[in-house]
Amino acid sequence: MTGGVRVWALHLAVLVALALAPLVVPPYHATNLARIMVLAVFAMGYNIAFGYTGLLSLGHALLLAAGMYATGLLVAHGGWTAGPALLAGALAGAGVAFVVGLLALRTTGAAFMIVTLMFAQAGYLTILYFGDLTRGDEGFTLAREARTLFGLDLVTDATRYSAALALFAAGLIGCLLLVRSRTGRVLVAVRENSERTRMLGYDPFRARLLALTLSGLYAGTAGAAYALLFGYVGASFATVQYSVLALLWVLLGGAGTVLGPLVGTLVMFYLVDFAGNLTDATLFVVGAALILLILFARTGLLGTLRARALAWLP
Repeated sequence: MTGGVRVWALHLAVLVALALAPLVVPPYHATNLARIMVLAVFAMGYNIAFGYTGLLSLGHALLLAAGMYATGLLVAHGGWTAGPALLAGALAGAGVAFVVGLLALRTTGAAFMIVTLMFAQAGYLTILYFGDLTRGDEGFTLAREARTLFGLDLVTDATRYSAALALFAAGLIGCLLLVRSRTGRVLVAVRENSERTRMLGYDPFRARLLALTLSGLYAGTAGAAYALLFGYVGASFATVQYSVLALLWVLLGGAGTVLGPLVGTLVMFYLVDFAGNLTDATLFVVGAALILLILFARTGLLGTLRARALAWLP
């Protein structure tokens, strides 16, 4: 079996396993898997920026919230149907990422991380400022009758799971095509050595801006889908916590791998879910996991397991 065939077989096998999962897992876990797949799309977007292009951002919660609020507000206050609102949310995430990139990408390293964090915080405060419309920290729910896409009721468990799987499959295949393309190789080259990439005739700024815009498209689509599938729009998704979670999911699953965001999101989701049964300090668990990853991810048993897993991934 050639490398290309093996890669496609692996990723298609994961999609088949997810499609069959509702037949063997209880409804509670099927609902969890639907949430995980949507959040994994968000993590995929972060992985395009960080894992493949080397852009360490703490502002991706802004992109998630941009898609979520664009869709939620258009449905709740604009009378839009789910289909156009979903598209608007995806474009909102990409558009905000593009504008932020034009400014933030003038910086690098820690400065870029701080600038993106400031943009995200400004977005969160904007949501709170327009609380009469956004309902602030409380958030708002979408009416059941508005959550219908192409005649399908997104409120029902089976339809919601199928929609989440379709979204995840599109994101997974799109990401796989990207990273195996010439554009994907350019993004990796920019991450590894931007000056050498420039000498070869490529523009690192344009490559980074493209990566950030694609990342925003993924994040905005995930936010829009979350609003429609689970019927809730809230300011908590715009907090720095979700930027840190995206980073954690990618680091845990394997930065620069296509399946890494799904693996990291799945493991961390259930770790937090389990910790929630023991303590209210779930953010402590998140912080501890991040510290352990940074300190020990490349050494010991965890490092060995990750290295062997990554050897099978593109």
